[in-house]
Amino acid sequence: MVQFTLPKNSKVTKGKAWNPPSKDAEAGRWREYRIYRFDPETGENPRVDTYWVDMKDCGPMVLDALIWIKNKIDPTLTFRRSCREGVCGSCSMNIAGTNTLACTMHADDAPSSVIAVYPLPHMPVVKDLVPDMTRFYAQHRSIEPWLKTDSPTPQKEWRQSHEDREKLDGLYECILCACCSTACPSYWWNGDRYLGPAVLLQAQRWVEDSRDERTGERLDDLEDPFRLYRCHTILNCTKACPKGLNPAKAIASLKAKMVERT
Repeated sequence: MVQFTLPKNSKVTKGKAWNPPSKDAEAGRWREYRIYRFDPETGENPRVDTYWVDMKDCGPMVLDALIWIKNKIDPTLTFRRSCREGVCGSCSMNIAGTNTLACTMHADDAPSSVIAVYPLPHMPVVKDLVPDMTRFYAQHRSIEPWLKTDSPTPQKEWRQSHEDREKLDGLYECILCACCSTACPSYWWNGDRYLGPAVLLQAQRWVEDSRDERTGERLDDLEDPFRLYRCHTILNCTKACPKGLNPAKAIASLKAKMVERT
């Protein structure tokens, strides 16, 4: 189970239990959710609240349960969501000890009958299940994730061979959910300087793009003891990625390119 960093001098207080099922309820109908709650405006310590979800009245995904709780029981529960199709990355959180997307996590896939839901680990919490992604997005912008060229812009499009296009497979699909970065111990320890798996995978995407003409400049920008080289190949990032991508491989490719250019 991933450990979460709480404010100093704080303890997780015993949360409230909402809507427990009656003893004669249909077997398997109710599912217990234990959800991390924190509202900095109240000045109270973080806590874990327990909710019972009626699975006969709720969709099968964890996000469906969170929406059901918010609509039926507790409107103060706060979380991010958008596409519900595993495309936007908004609903990334830690579910049953694993960083994943609530919209693609089936409740029946949880290893326990009790489903624990926490925000992404080792990030400041804005409220409840909403982490502060400010630094993560700033790091993403720092690699300048757009096509950079010196040649005159073509009238129609930048052409690319099928072979060069295939080199981007496994890179462009990243949805910036931050599941991999927040599962990385190196990012926990050096998140202010180490870019982390998600951003480095994005960096590799642009280094690998045959249409980009600033590869040397991009690699120069990564030539730093922390920005790239804090990766210790722990592979938590690859295990955590809900899209099945391999950030560790992308980071290894960047390191290899650094060696090749010397």
